[in-house]
Amino acid sequence: MSDIWLISINTIEFKYNKKVAHDTDQVHTEMRTKEFLSDVMRLAWQFVKRNGFTMSRALKVARVNAKLRIAVRLQIVKFYFQKVDGSTREAYGTLSGKPVPATGGDTRKKNDTVQTYYDTERQEWRCFKKANLLSIN
Repeated sequence: MSDIWLISINTIEFKYNKKVAHDTDQVHTEMRTKEFLSDVMRLAWQFVKRNGFTMSRALKVARVNAKLRIAVRLQIVKFYFQKVDGSTREAYGTLSGKPVPATGGDTRKKNDTVQTYYDTERQEWRCFKKANLLSIN
């Protein structure tokens, strides 16, 4: 029995599988169910330890983060997060395709608590704390 899982985000459907498919300039990120769920649980546990979330809230936020991480690799996505000052920000971001400029290099240390994205409205690279993600559309 194959571990394939179909997840739907509004009208976008992603199929998780072991292979990576290429379709006209879009890279469809696919992964096995166990890998996806493992990533969600790892991120949820991080929220519990670092941010003091309950496990229920941590799992909800981690699941939305996992969906967003996949969706921004495919297209421009509208999402909402809470800024550090407490206000809510609506953002349109992507990591795929032509709107994303080339980067200078990866000399910085990776931070696993933030999600980076290319803001298509402001034409700049931006990031937000993963624990502050509210929803995606």
